[in-house]
Amino acid sequence: MKKYLIIVLALIFSINSFSQCDFIERMEPPFWWKNMNKPELQIMFYGENIAEYKVEIENKNIDLLRTELTNNSNYLFIYITIDEKFSEDAFKINFLKNNKIASSIQYELKDRREKSAQREGFNSSDVMYLITPDRFANGNLKNDHYEELGDVLNREDNQDRHGGDIQGVIDHLDYIQEMGFTAIWLNPVLINRMPRTSYHGYATTDYYKIDPRYGTLEDYILLSKEAKKRGIKLIMDQIMNHCGSEHWWMKDMPDKNWINSKEEYQITNHRRTVINDPYAAQSDKDKFEKGWFVDAMPDLNGDHPLLRDNLIQNSIWWVEVADLGGIRHDTHPYPGAAFMSAYTCSIMDEYPNFNIVGEEWSLNPIIVSKWQRGNEQTKNLNSCLPSVMDFPLQDVLVKSLIQEEAWNTGLNNLYELIACDDVYPDPNNLVIFPDNHDMDRYYTQLNEDFELYKIGLTYLATTRGIPQIYYGTEILMANPLSHDHGEIRTDFPGGWPNDEVNGFTGNKLSPKAQEAQDFMKTLLNFRKDCPTIHTGNMMHYAPDNGLYVYFRYNENQKIMVIINKGTEARKINPLDYPEMDFSNKKGLDVLTNGTISFENLEILAKESVIIQID
Repeated sequence: MKKYLIIVLALIFSINSFSQCDFIERMEPPFWWKNMNKPELQIMFYGENIAEYKVEIENKNIDLLRTELTNNSNYLFIYITIDEKFSEDAFKINFLKNNKIASSIQYELKDRREKSAQREGFNSSDVMYLITPDRFANGNLKNDHYEELGDVLNREDNQDRHGGDIQGVIDHLDYIQEMGFTAIWLNPVLINRMPRTSYHGYATTDYYKIDPRYGTLEDYILLSKEAKKRGIKLIMDQIMNHCGSEHWWMKDMPDKNWINSKEEYQITNHRRTVINDPYAAQSDKDKFEKGWFVDAMPDLNGDHPLLRDNLIQNSIWWVEVADLGGIRHDTHPYPGAAFMSAYTCSIMDEYPNFNIVGEEWSLNPIIVSKWQRGNEQTKNLNSCLPSVMDFPLQDVLVKSLIQEEAWNTGLNNLYELIACDDVYPDPNNLVIFPDNHDMDRYYTQLNEDFELYKIGLTYLATTRGIPQIYYGTEILMANPLSHDHGEIRTDFPGGWPNDEVNGFTGNKLSPKAQEAQDFMKTLLNFRKDCPTIHTGNMMHYAPDNGLYVYFRYNENQKIMVIINKGTEARKINPLDYPEMDFSNKKGLDVLTNGTISFENLEILAKESVIIQID
């Protein structure tokens, strides 16, 4: 009887918290937390003519700072501060009309996880596994199709949904862990209620809802918990620049200036350099920041203070709800410097040890470096962004591998690029990668040259930075037929019932794919347990006709990496590397577990070797 009474009371409380306020259709955020570093909170209410109501709060530890109205009477924004003395589970918000309480709600404030503010984000000890959820594994066949959401399930069409989901990722966390990955970055999992090609997730239609075709909020939280048990951090892909055209607020926008250029729609010029170009025309700056990607993705107005607070709070909400270990921020420069400063600094103020990596798709390291926190050359950005995607390295790495060796081509270009690392405030906090979901597969870029494939991965696993590997790279997934994103983001074999080939178990994988998988597994598990790679110093020697040698080292250990991209075997003379002084020592070949003698060390053509010297 007691248990029944508790359930009934809980149900009554739940119903009263919203049913009493039948004119409120939406409330963002739906709940919040006590004892946040920033005590101020914006709550957005949406409902017919809700702006006609006055708001009051019945709690001495909650102060109503102000009410904000817009030119749309269906929205009402309040700003409150939450005193650290607040200890209850909820507080009461009254809505008054004609000085009488017309309705009330209970707004929930949760207790934070222990040491939530001190959470550690991804760092140079990690290797990320990038997953496009719809194309990885279908763990729950029951959520494959929702007629009201459109975009039908059809694995025969690369632009349609294929059925992969969060449960599919959970089901294969052991595989991800065994491969040596310590973080997973999923392409966006928030709802995309779009009529076509919504599987990629970059056209959000509700910032507080998981797409039901991927699962539920509970599934996402479970993924985070199960990953954490295995020492794997969850990184959330977030987009502040644009939403989907079917976002709920597009039907009744909170303010006429909520998005950019609605009446005079224009495509962005993609000129990211204008933000720091001393000669840039204002019209070019406006086209960049206010232009849209495509007509299905309205460009959000990051200069709108109410929208800015709404989006920043949404990011923090997900960090707390899902116990995130990082954020990957899409199209980072596009919302503009002011918004990105407020966004990154707000999150890092709340979580000083957290990490956010921003996407600045530029091949110029100077442009990329301007966004990283601590860059004294670009104070106008006021950026608090800890990490940036290293697109310059990705581009040069592939070109260096496929070019013939000459004095100014091949590995010399890779050497010269790394020599420019002093433009970055923290080069060890760059995310490095051979490919991602928006470009040709790594193996395709290398013209399916298996030896070059291994050389490039060896480099990425041992140089400075945080490696990110796209799902399927470990089994040589490629896109030989086209540059179409749908083919690039093809299904991982074994992720669906009755798949003939299974990349998770190795069943019917080609011998070369199996070799690639074993190679990466050895490589990443070595890296996972090697602090010298994570935080050690780096010294490299100028390439010599395709022979490139560098060291990662600290006072206790040296890791020697030898890359021979040439067409002939090369002998290694320890005297050519006098600063490292290892001529009288032996080493361990990390990839074969064999003993290395430096007296007659020879590296075969198109081979890479990692030697541990203790």
